[in-house]
Amino acid sequence: MTSLDLTGRAAIITGASRGIGLAIGQRLADAGANVVLTARKQEAADAAAAQVGGRAVGVGAHAVDEDAARRCVDLALERFGRVDILVNNAGTNPAYGPLIDQDHARFAKIFDVNLWAPLLWTSLVVKSWMGEHGGAIVNTASVGGMHQSPAMGMYNATKAALIHVTKQLALELSPRIRVNAVCPGVVRTRLAEALWKDHEDPLGKSIALGRIGEPADVAGAGAFLVLGAAGWVTGGTMGIDGGLLLGPAQGFQTR
Repeated sequence: MTSLDLTGRAAIITGASRGIGLAIGQRLADAGANVVLTARKQEAADAAAAQVGGRAVGVGAHAVDEDAARRCVDLALERFGRVDILVNNAGTNPAYGPLIDQDHARFAKIFDVNLWAPLLWTSLVVKSWMGEHGGAIVNTASVGGMHQSPAMGMYNATKAALIHVTKQLALELSPRIRVNAVCPGVVRTRLAEALWKDHEDPLGKSIALGRIGEPADVAGAGAFLVLGAAGWVTGGTMGIDGGLLLGPAQGFQTR
């Protein structure tokens, strides 16, 4: 097996019916992994598995439903005999707007999905397989967890917390299990539509590389973090933002 080969490995990706989760599932499957793709509805999970092809399996499992999560992990172990990779990708943002306008229901929902769910799934895979055999975990955080932005305060708070949790888990689960996070900028997904739809061109001009991201941009980074090539990387937070935090391109030209 080469460092770019995942043949025989098994992965679970939460929130994988579309966008970044689906793209990561496709990339891992292309590298030879068996993948379990979760979505809230079984129909969406099945459609994602059909799109990925190979030995992909779709499972209807809301990320915060402990019984459903446990069934999903058990299915992966029954079907593939192992769970080497976990990608905690499921996320939500019901709390768009100023922090002082949020209510407890939205607070609870966003922290449940964006922070508690990664802890839940991590606990299950560690106790059922990775604790004994090792593995790699990738959390989908956000560059929003690294800075402030209008109307995104609650979402960014959950991602800042997830970045901290990623580092804490990397310490607690070392040396057998590696834990890292990808931190996307504005990516062409349904979840992020409010950030780019109807003003994609001016937004792209504010980013150093001149465009918003695509799910495949993040998938490449996520795949790298579970490959053998990243075997000495843990507790990392990889910004995949096209230079969003840097600002607009400076128009450099060779002389």
